[in-house]
Amino acid sequence: MKHLPRKHSRSSAGFTLVELVIVITIIAVLAGSGIYLVVGFVDDAKYQRVDSDLKALDLALKSYERNNYFKPPTQDQGLQALYERPTTDPQPERWRAYLDEPMLDPWGNEYQYAFPAQKSSKKYDLFSLGEDGVESDDDVGNW
Repeated sequence: MKHLPRKHSRSSAGFTLVELVIVITIIAVLAGSGIYLVVGFVDDAKYQRVDSDLKALDLALKSYERNNYFKPPTQDQGLQALYERPTTDPQPERWRAYLDEPMLDPWGNEYQYAFPAQKSSKKYDLFSLGEDGVESDDDVGNW
């Protein structure tokens, strides 16, 4: 019995250009949707980090107060008093470092401190200048 060579049909030779374009379009749409969703989660995560950082700074300030007869740093001393011994009056009698270095918000700016408080019901305001880096309506704080 003799075997005849098989002829390949055109339909089994591979994908057509139209099929490839459709598949690439579907992949692009799915990838674009995924990126859009991830960007939203990244923005939310930044604001959650600000909230956590403000709580950590508040705890450090409360520890500073307890060790210094319930006096928070002055406006001039600011948050720098948490990682460097203040050189201006009133000098803390029992100073120690509560932070190794200044804390930066997710946008790379230092957190802000205002004493006495202007916006919150606490003794002081702690806040991030937000994404734009200037005092505006997008600031996030302990108020």
